[in-house]
Amino acid sequence: VQLVESGGGLVQAGGSLRLSCAASGRTFSLYAMGWFRQAPGKEREFVAAINWSGGDTYYLDSVKGRFTISRDNAKNTVYLQMNSLKPEDTAVYYCTTNNRPGTAAQAMGARTENVYWGQGTQVTVSS
Repeated sequence: VQLVESGGGLVQAGGSLRLSCAASGRTFSLYAMGWFRQAPGKEREFVAAINWSGGDTYYLDSVKGRFTISRDNAKNTVYLQMNSLKPEDTAVYYCTTNNRPGTAAQAMGARTENVYWGQGTQVTVSS
């Protein structure tokens, strides 16, 4: 399984970015997908997840109402739309997936559930 993120960059506080993650190597539409992030000097933390169909999502409390996760199973791609960005959102963002078909989005909140990781994309929010 390969996960390739794109869309990171530098943005001012209050701005928006959309991250994309292209997946390959297996049947994309069977598996939940997630996003984690890691800021300098901090632990890697869960951000958002989506189930196989896109009908179930789960978010870190601090991003609810600002971030939206979505997926396009025809394009084997998952997205993270990030609005109203804050300096504290600055981090490397990682796309993830698990190896259990059909799991609920909330299950992806456990780091151990996420067995495949992308290389990460840097998001920097200036104040």
